[in-house]
Amino acid sequence: MAILECKDLCFSYEGKRVLEGVNFSISAGDYLCVVGENGSGKSTLIKGLLGLKAPEEGSIRLSDGLKATEIGYLPQQTQVQRDFPASVYEVVLSGCLNSLGSSLFYTKALKQRALENMERMGIDDIKNESYQALSGGQQQRVLLARALCATKKLLLLDEPVTGLDPIASGEMYNLIKLINLCDNISVIMVSHDIHEAVRYATHILHLGHKQLFFGSAAEYRESSLARRFLGGGRI
Repeated sequence: MAILECKDLCFSYEGKRVLEGVNFSISAGDYLCVVGENGSGKSTLIKGLLGLKAPEEGSIRLSDGLKATEIGYLPQQTQVQRDFPASVYEVVLSGCLNSLGSSLFYTKALKQRALENMERMGIDDIKNESYQALSGGQQQRVLLARALCATKKLLLLDEPVTGLDPIASGEMYNLIKLINLCDNISVIMVSHDIHEAVRYATHILHLGHKQLFFGSAAEYRESSLARRFLGGGRI
């Protein structure tokens, strides 16, 4: 059963269409990588899925009890975000904000959720350290723990390894795949790294101001589009 389904999506800015003809769905446990060149519509699609940008045409349907406020989101980091003056624990706990309801205070259960997700990401030993003092890899682990506090069904990750060295990137990819496999959490990840996308994902969505491809990673690997995108390289 699909937990998210997009039909005939089109998005425009100031009357100019920037993305059109998007049709795809993901089910529980799927791992979808969204690829394409800069300016191809990837960021616009992310905004649409998060409810921050309404489509000009088409629909986005969530099912299986999933709500837009229950999507765990890891955005691309800006320098301002990297320098955010808070502790690791405070940043991770903020992922539970949508679970507060009318309450003004975090419950014991929400605090425990934050601690458990920090432990899963291997950052429980630095929970009291300043977020801005961490390495890039540690910061991304913090943000992934924060995203996990918001969801039990779907993670939306926007270029989660940008700026990381190869070792930290590999660790991040492995963490995401473990979450996908062990917790049956679906993943939608925007990535510029097509080699890693095909290696880890179950499905690929390739955008170029419109939908150029949607299907399994194996099908994409054999497509002429993938070969052209890589300049004749082998995946």
